[in-house]
Amino acid sequence: MAKNTENKQAGLKIDKKTIVIICILLAAVMAFAGILTQVLPTGEYQTMINSDGKEAIIPGTYTEIDEKLPIWKIILAPILVFGTETALTGGLIIVLITLVGGTFLILDKCNVLKYIMVTITQKFKNKKYLLLNLMILACMLLSSTAGILEESVTLVPIAVAISLALGWDSFVGLGMSLIAIGFGYTAATFNPFNVLTVQKLAELEPFSGTGFRIIVFIAVYLVLAGFMTAYAKRIEKNPKKSICYESDIALRERYSLDDGVAILNDAKVRKATFAFLICLASVILCIIADYVFGLSGALSMGGMGILFFTGGVLAGILSGVKGKQLLRTFGEGIKTVAPIVPIIVIILAITYILDEGNIIHTILNFVYNLINGVSPYAAILLLFAFIVFLEFFVGSSTAKAFLIMPIILPLAEMVGVTDQSVVLTFCLSDGFTNLLYPTSGIMIIAIGLVNISYGKWLKFSWKLFALEGILSIALMLIAVAVNYS
Repeated sequence: MAKNTENKQAGLKIDKKTIVIICILLAAVMAFAGILTQVLPTGEYQTMINSDGKEAIIPGTYTEIDEKLPIWKIILAPILVFGTETALTGGLIIVLITLVGGTFLILDKCNVLKYIMVTITQKFKNKKYLLLNLMILACMLLSSTAGILEESVTLVPIAVAISLALGWDSFVGLGMSLIAIGFGYTAATFNPFNVLTVQKLAELEPFSGTGFRIIVFIAVYLVLAGFMTAYAKRIEKNPKKSICYESDIALRERYSLDDGVAILNDAKVRKATFAFLICLASVILCIIADYVFGLSGALSMGGMGILFFTGGVLAGILSGVKGKQLLRTFGEGIKTVAPIVPIIVIILAITYILDEGNIIHTILNFVYNLINGVSPYAAILLLFAFIVFLEFFVGSSTAKAFLIMPIILPLAEMVGVTDQSVVLTFCLSDGFTNLLYPTSGIMIIAIGLVNISYGKWLKFSWKLFALEGILSIALMLIAVAVNYS
């Protein structure tokens, strides 16, 4: 009987109530997007295919369109979106989450997760805050240099389990993984998906201006590490102060390390863990290939899922799990994350409505007219606010760059803002906002995996986002003052 209970508690568990609330919230956002397509003027810029084979806007070609998106398309958007290119990205995310859910249960059942947790917690039991800050630094570096974002979902459950084992809560685990990845994207140094893309559009030397961006990285890291360290100490002192204290109780039971010593002495588990970690580390090859072939994250996202799955299967086999049992466990794991799929579909539908409704270019034209003629300091703040706003509707940094930069770059030059300052502003406004809005699939998935509602997420993170926003504004104003180039 105890064994059955343990099996039911294993793996990822997503609270159905949380999923329903998030779906209702996203459905309201989808309805709001539909209303915008009916209320705002519709229009579009002419586009051209540039030397990179990407579609870019031609400045000065905006024209209004006397045509509204049919209501039936708004209603059927969750179905119609699968006939567009957007569905490819959504499909990759769904496949990744499916593989993560199934593989995670295998890793949990064969004790690989506990082996990783016990090894780390024993090594850093007297240096836990050093571990916290090192993990934040490592995740920020991965994102800042290689552009990892969606792939971080595989790190979240492990980081949360380690956080709970060290006496903290799920939010600290999210800070060590998801938040650190998002903030690393903000403090981009060599990220090919924002820095390199915008610099190419601005015809700047690739990765030029790195010195100032390294200063930005250090500043962002100090803010995040300081915030998370202070929070972790407060929670360690009084765990009941945690917003997610109740939901963490079940997680603590699931990832209890009472049998840690026995697991460390198990040769099969040790071999299984080594095989899994080798596969997980191999994702770097996918990231390099992504960069070389310019696949905008498609290869690394798919590769991450396949390698994670391969590592899990190898771990299961090496630990002694038989074929049929392995398949059954994988299927059970998929069931636990299946409720997330409707969330991804609704987010894709919102993007479809805004794209088909021809209002993104209308908003862009409004901002173009707003910025024209203002001071450099006002212009860079307006640009920052605009990209933060646009993030709600267009999550992909590469897509945003090709959408707005052909318009913004010439305008910024006219008002005295350097191209490097525009690159910096784009990165600062694009990164951390990936974790702010309910239209962010990666954030919704991550908090769903640890049973945290969107309301609790905002209650915890709003101060951190406010600090990051203030820091970003200060850095942008400094860039204008020193004529960053």
